[in-house]
Amino acid sequence: CIVRNCPIGLGEPCFDKLEAKLAHAMLSIPATKGFEIGSGFSGVKTMRGSQHNDMFYAKKDGSLGTKTNNSGGIQGGISNGETIVFRIAFKPPSTIGSDQTTVDFKGENTTLAAKGRHDPCVVPRAVPIVETMTALVVMDAALTQLGRESASKKYQVVGKVKKSAGVKRNGVAGEERQAKRKK
Repeated sequence: CIVRNCPIGLGEPCFDKLEAKLAHAMLSIPATKGFEIGSGFSGVKTMRGSQHNDMFYAKKDGSLGTKTNNSGGIQGGISNGETIVFRIAFKPPSTIGSDQTTVDFKGENTTLAAKGRHDPCVVPRAVPIVETMTALVVMDAALTQLGRESASKKYQVVGKVKKSAGVKRNGVAGEERQAKRKK
């Protein structure tokens, strides 16, 4: 799945990481068994940390970009403005036309034959579901960010706190220590 033009700064560095929210949403889709973002599992196997780093650079228009996108557009849980790239693995459907061995409610071996119409592959039906779940996650993160920005504008700090204000060492406040040092 690819997400282009995702705003910079969506997500959190700890519990609400954007990639964690995407993974949660994708793994909630029935038949999903795997999730990887950016270079994913192949990057873990074949790359060193120094190779995997997405180095920032200044673009000609003055904005920041990364030279590579091994992180899949998310670094430290927060979108970085690059294209978000992730992949999902789906298991094959377990309901098939041939008989399967199983155990009945009495604990005895038996066979079970599925009847009815069943999809041989979930992927064609999964694509719009993945796209929709992705849009929901990105929009939810955008609304969370919008709420945070609105709250910070409404509840601005009244005054500035001096760097050492209120911090006492050996019973002496920061301003007093600085005044003594100047003497």
